[in-house]
Amino acid sequence: MYMTTGPWVWVAGVLTLAIYSFLYKDNPFYKVAEYIFVGLSAGYWAVFLWWNYAYPNLFEPLGQGNYWNIIPIVLGLMMFTQVSKRSSWLVRFPLTFVLGVSLGLQIVAAVEGDMVPQLRGTFTPFSEGALFNTYDFWSSVGYIVLLVGVLATLTYFFFSREQKGPLGVTSRIGIYFLMVAFGASFGYTIMARISLLFGRLHFLMADWLHLLG
Repeated sequence: MYMTTGPWVWVAGVLTLAIYSFLYKDNPFYKVAEYIFVGLSAGYWAVFLWWNYAYPNLFEPLGQGNYWNIIPIVLGLMMFTQVSKRSSWLVRFPLTFVLGVSLGLQIVAAVEGDMVPQLRGTFTPFSEGALFNTYDFWSSVGYIVLLVGVLATLTYFFFSREQKGPLGVTSRIGIYFLMVAFGASFGYTIMARISLLFGRLHFLMADWLHLLG
């Protein structure tokens, strides 16, 4: 066993231990590591957004005679007016513009990127009898379960009628599908976090302490 002499590996190792010290209790080592992480992230993203978005898309074209870019620059500067109570009302204009444009883009992206592909993937196997002619038995069963899950889940969100009788049974089936979906999503999230933990432990054991070959 020997510890590496690389200074940046030592910095990364000490900060990693400081972050994980929060598992014991909140302490000054964790706070220092947290402040360093937040400060470095803010500085990195400020520089990244400037050189990759603001400068090439706004200020560089402005210097080449595209004076229409003055409008988004002014709107961006108006975002900083909220630091003063007397001028904070001006921030409503850029916020309204950003929210409106973002909402429009998100609606189009959600419909074209999520809703339409999901509908196509759900109903395409049932078109023209392709389900039992093209797919094997278990694939066909899977597509049938998928269709039942989609319809039952949509029924659960149908609030125009009281959910009793057949509608109530279908709605209850939709709840089961929702529980399975939420459980799978939660399990995937936990798996991703465990993977990050293993990555940091491997760094500590292999790159810093050289306990692993």
